[in-house]
Amino acid sequence: MRSTAGPEQAWRKGFDATPENASLDCGLVDSLPANARRLASVTTQRLRERRVASVKAKRSGAWARSAVAMSWGAAVMTGVAGLASTYATAAEPVTPQAAALESQPAKSKKPASDIQVIKMVFVFQEIDDPVPLSLLDFTPKDLGLAGAKLGVNDNNTTGRFLKQSFELTEISGSDPAKLVAEVKALANSGIGLFVVAVDAETLLKMSDALKDEAAVLFNARATDLDLREENCRANVKHTAPSRAMLVDALAQYLFWKRWRKIALVQGPAPEDAKFADAIRRSAKKFNLRIVEEGQFEYQAGSRRTDGGFEQVQKQIPSFTQDYSDYDVLIVADEKSQFGNYFPYRTWIPRPVAGTHGLFPASWHPSSELWGASQFQNRFQRLTNRTMRDLDYQAWMAIRAIGEAATRTSSADPKTLIDYMLSDQFELAAFKGQKLTFRPWNAQLRQPIFVATDKLHVTVSPQAGFLHQKTVLDTLGLDEPETKCTAFKK
Repeated sequence: MRSTAGPEQAWRKGFDATPENASLDCGLVDSLPANARRLASVTTQRLRERRVASVKAKRSGAWARSAVAMSWGAAVMTGVAGLASTYATAAEPVTPQAAALESQPAKSKKPASDIQVIKMVFVFQEIDDPVPLSLLDFTPKDLGLAGAKLGVNDNNTTGRFLKQSFELTEISGSDPAKLVAEVKALANSGIGLFVVAVDAETLLKMSDALKDEAAVLFNARATDLDLREENCRANVKHTAPSRAMLVDALAQYLFWKRWRKIALVQGPAPEDAKFADAIRRSAKKFNLRIVEEGQFEYQAGSRRTDGGFEQVQKQIPSFTQDYSDYDVLIVADEKSQFGNYFPYRTWIPRPVAGTHGLFPASWHPSSELWGASQFQNRFQRLTNRTMRDLDYQAWMAIRAIGEAATRTSSADPKTLIDYMLSDQFELAAFKGQKLTFRPWNAQLRQPIFVATDKLHVTVSPQAGFLHQKTVLDTLGLDEPETKCTAFKK
């Protein structure tokens, strides 16, 4: 017999139903056309199956059963009422006024004028570095740019809910003067946010060219300490760690391991001398002792005929034979011309660290700490390779812009930078703690990995190192030591 229960009785039927006898037998269903009744029947069956599973999962209390039944009954009636309304509306005659309204184009939910566009530029300088020793070390064509693109994707994931759109333009080249001119032209056109992967000299030229523009440069590459100190600029922020931060991270671990006696081997490149100077400063800071120093002049043989090992297998033991006893040998070879030859070839068996062996890095492709697995997976799906330091540093710059834009609802570079340097700004970057910019030189504070090629060994700052503000300021030069005056008020 067909039921004639009204909406209230039907709702109570749904509320009191059990998984075994639940059904949609009410006047609302019977009043629908045949195809609608079939749809309602399928909907009822699916809701019944869902409720059975929910009740079985919540047998621990009668309240759960009642709550599930109530939500099931309410959901059923909402769906049926919607169907009835739909078919009732469809059955009504269409008036000329209604037809005219329907013929008008639908209004956009988000007018283009309401969407705030944040334009950014990624600048990459092609530097003619020596050919690496290993075929595994060749530079990807999208180095740095891939990290910036991932950052844009992440910004837009949030931005589309806030009516913000992030756009990225890329410029690249080997001529510093041309790059500076292009950046200047883009700044004149109104773009004020630049993520730059250039050397220190080019960065300073860009900064000086933009000193009268409403623009800011995010340094994602250069580690030179003077860029954060005597040559600091108010329109330059640093997501790349300084060389001092990297070396301090390594020195803290050496101190923790009680490897206090160091043998230092320096290469001939200017960058090698800067790294060696950073080692000497960190050794003094963390009470390490340099017992031997030497400069290694490597004369490469033919890699195809001698494999690259016959010569160094004799040369390196001879080079280190007269060294007094040490705990760790530190190599300063930023151009990677000989550093990889030192592990397992020294006269006495000791670990090798520095630019090779055990080295400091802002990022490591094996990291799974603090939710980094999904971050690594997203990058690999985008690029079909692993993330490198420059990728990560460019990603952080783009994300810092996105975070500031989200919090301030602004695209103005000055507003964004003021917020980044304030106490309210923080960046989540898969390193276990919030990252912030140092207000005295605009360097991004961050933990540093100490790693080998395959795995990270530890993360600095090490346990036991203390600071009155944040332990991240134990890496690099602290505020009382700074020579930067650009940010002083």
